[in-house]
Amino acid sequence: MGLSLTVLGSCGSYPGPGRACSGYLVRSARTAIWVDCGPGTLSNLQRHVDLVDVDAVVVSHEHPDHSSELASFYVAAKYYLRLDRVPVFAPASVRSTAYYDGAPLDWTAVRDGSTATVGDLDLTFSRTDHGPETVALRVDGDGASLGYSADSGPHWSLSALGTGLGLAVCEATYLADSEGRAQHMSARQAGLAGRKAGVGRLVLTHVQPGVDHDAIRREASAAFGAGVDVAMEGDVYEVPAVAS
Repeated sequence: MGLSLTVLGSCGSYPGPGRACSGYLVRSARTAIWVDCGPGTLSNLQRHVDLVDVDAVVVSHEHPDHSSELASFYVAAKYYLRLDRVPVFAPASVRSTAYYDGAPLDWTAVRDGSTATVGDLDLTFSRTDHGPETVALRVDGDGASLGYSADSGPHWSLSALGTGLGLAVCEATYLADSEGRAQHMSARQAGLAGRKAGVGRLVLTHVQPGVDHDAIRREASAAFGAGVDVAMEGDVYEVPAVAS
């Protein structure tokens, strides 16, 4: 198994019917990292990996659609699974707003430029254009590189994660006619960000419930200059290596 990403949830702000908010499982042959813990993602996570085999958790920011199910994971890890230590990488504000502090969660505060290694995967963080403090993520391993935008407005770009991204997962909350309504990116802006960064494959996520996925796909594809995917729960992407 090479570097892969499994979509656990991809709705923006709140989950649509039968759906889940932001959450992803990033895996290599030896390592499993849960990235963002939005509502519904803990249940979906267990479809793909046993909770005792989660090597680390990354939380991009404190908003509930990205962080709320870390609380349930804490209960499972502490009182039922009796885990000794689970590394959690997140901005300091995530820990400061959490009532579920302490063992077995082993917190590391990350910010723009922070790096970490989990198993055979190297992590690099980048501060995005979103409030509160939010970090995007680059994962390198098995000769491939993955980028995840987390939440961001258009004043941050995937290019901040560096070159050689075989796969980039970028938020596309709404269509171009809603640009500027909130500190998020439209499908058009996501497509432009992917094109500027030279990513090999672009996957859109954080789509607001009720926004048409076909319209999101068309708008982003036109800006990206190639076809794009819209993330759905259960999708699995193998990350290809690209020349840096």
